[in-house]
Amino acid sequence: MQSPFSILRFRLAFAGIWVIWIAGHAAILYWYDFSVRAALIDSVASNTLLMLACIAVSNNLRYFQPSQKRYSYIFWLCFVMTLIWFFVSRFLITLLLENSFEYVSFFAQSTPVRALFGFFIIGIAGLSSVLWYSLQNQQEAERRKKEAENLAIEAELYNLRQQLQPHFLFNSLNSINALIGFEPDMARKMIQQLSDFLRGTLRKESRQWSTLAEELTHLQLYLEIEKVRFGHRLSTRVESNDITDNMRLPAMLLQPVVENAIKYGLYDTMGDIEITIVAEARSGKELVITVTNPYDPKNKGKGTGFGLSSIQRRLYLLFAGQQLLKTYGENGIFTTVMNIPQIA
Repeated sequence: MQSPFSILRFRLAFAGIWVIWIAGHAAILYWYDFSVRAALIDSVASNTLLMLACIAVSNNLRYFQPSQKRYSYIFWLCFVMTLIWFFVSRFLITLLLENSFEYVSFFAQSTPVRALFGFFIIGIAGLSSVLWYSLQNQQEAERRKKEAENLAIEAELYNLRQQLQPHFLFNSLNSINALIGFEPDMARKMIQQLSDFLRGTLRKESRQWSTLAEELTHLQLYLEIEKVRFGHRLSTRVESNDITDNMRLPAMLLQPVVENAIKYGLYDTMGDIEITIVAEARSGKELVITVTNPYDPKNKGKGTGFGLSSIQRRLYLLFAGQQLLKTYGENGIFTTVMNIPQIA
């Protein structure tokens, strides 16, 4: 735990205030017709010892923080340090001014005022130290809590990404297996494309964010594999511009949406289909990606919906927003809209 005296700015300010305090104390004593020597000795000795007592209290509380039910510890700590300060300062001043009977007599008469004043100053130092270290403990606890939450979020995000990959991989391997017998060249091409796609996926696993341009490039590898599987039935249209291409989004977020569109577009409908991906920038603060695909309304509710629900969960974990993913079906067209805030 960091002591306030370990901060250079605080030490300079503390020393400056204490020098001014010593000078003011000596000036008051001199004003009451005591000699310059007696005034300086009293002021320097008593206030230097008082400063050391305050530092001792602060360092003690640095290593031992009393619980809320034991704040009497602070009172007794300050009381004991006040006694030590008072008797040591009296001994030192009496020793240095033993030939000045008048000042020694004045010191004895001022004992109650000195003791109360010393206890007040040391008490302020003690309470200020408790507040300082309590705030540090609170900040450290919040930092640990935030780190733990971030680790949990990262673990859950990683788990979600990992759960999405096997579904696509198994489908691709089944398609390759089906092609080997009668179209070996097509099977080899698909293996190469799958290899490139998985290699790109592994690179993305270590990154939390990517640009839309990078996501679209990676998505193209996925679409090439799917086009080998479905041939002329599948076509895609992508609309983006230089602004949206440079905007950021969570890595591997777009591919599961398109996979979902292919699954419920090609599997549940007959004939050719077109999947459109449109990217728009809203006020430079939000990337809006709209994916549309044909679907059969009769098959609404079919499947587990894991792909879209996992994407919604990822967006919530990253941005704490419940409405960042919206889906709706109308006139045989299924639409998925993702709103991705841009983090500065």
